[in-house]
Parts: sequence; structure tokens; C-alpha cells
Amino acid sequence: MERGVIFDMDGVLVDSYQAHWESWRVMAAEIGQALTEAQFAQTFGRTSREIIAAHWGPGMLSPAQISQFDERKEHLYREMVEREFPAMDGAAELIRNLAEAGFRLAIGSSGPPENVALVIDRLGVEDVLQARVTGRDVSRGKPDPEVFLTAAGRLKLSPAQCAVVEDAPVGITAANAAGMASIALVSTGHTPESVAHARQIVMSLRELSAESIARLIESRTV
Repeated sequence: MERGVIFDMDGVLVDSYQAHWESWRVMAAEIGQALTEAQFAQTFGRTSREIIAAHWGPGMLSPAQISQFDERKEHLYREMVEREFPAMDGAAELIRNLAEAGFRLAIGSSGPPENVALVIDRLGVEDVLQARVTGRDVSRGKPDPEVFLTAAGRLKLSPAQCAVVEDAPVGITAANAAGMASIALVSTGHTPESVAHARQIVMSLRELSAESIARLIESRTV
């Protein structure tokens, strides 16, 4: 059976919570808006345009202003991450182990392509990834399943042949809605209770293996 794994990026491959929170906080202050960490945590994993609408209303910024906001915010984020890249423990090893076991691999992220490219480069896994889907490739962010369904299509696999590794509750909801085996990594800003709707919950990527993910996928297709 052909199998695939689609990885969310933030909070799964890179421990980017603090950098995202700080860059959002700075940007909110620059446009004269307040943003608490609790508010930020509730929307972590969604696209910037959806976060803006959720916190400050859909008409708070024009499309042109949202584009400028995004560019500035993500520039701040990449500066912070590049200073000290916070790779998630076991991420590169898991990706390579899955590739060696014959899995097709993709990243499905709400982030912009520049962020995804940075993480792939720093992890050194570009040669074993078959697809990547970013926030600019979809019109609907998580919890809509579009990002994962697009990734499965690029891997040439059906949803039933795929597992998703996510950390955000909205990402788990999206994976479930896509009909994929959802695996929740409890990372910064989340609790096991917040991702209780996942098929499997782990505290570390080192708890996962090609064999365990294959069993999880097969258990849904028997």
C-alpha cells in the first residue's frame, strides 16, 4: 500500500510559537491594536488574513494593507527564526526514516512559501519531500481541509492513504475533515485536551516511526 505523511510546519517541524507570537505582538502594536497571548494562541495555525479578521474584524484592513502587514510580520518572524533556528526535536530524523520506508512526504502549512523554504533548508530535507503546500496555494485556511487535500493530490494519494502530523486544534480538525489519520504533537501553546479529537496524541516526534504511522493509516482502511 502506498502511504503518505503530510506535516504541518509551525509547532511540528519548527518550535516557532515564540517567534510567531512576538512578531504578531510587534505588528499589532505598530497598527495601534492590542493582542494578548491568549488571543494569539486561539488562532495559531490559521492564515494571517484569517487571524486579522478574527481579532479586529474582516474590514479592519484593506486587502493591500493586509498584504503589507503579512510581509512585515513574516519578515520579523524570519529574522527571529534565522538568529537561532528552533528545530523540533526529532523532526529531520523522522522525515528521513519515513522516506527510507517508502512514504511519500509533504508539508501542508498556513505559512508563506518563504517560511516553508527556510524550514526545509534548515532541516536539510528538501531531497526527500515530494510536495509542499503553503498559505498562498489555498483560498481557505484551516480548519478547512483544503491544504491537506491539495497536498494529497500533489502526492498522488487518496486521503485514506495519508496521515497528518499537526499541533494546532484547527489543524487536527482539518485533517479529520480531509478523511486522513490525524496525529497530534503537543507542542508549545497546546495541551493534550485541546487536541483530544486527534486519532493519536504524542508528546514528542520521537514517539513516531514508519511502522506506527503505517499501522495508524492501515487501521482506517481495513
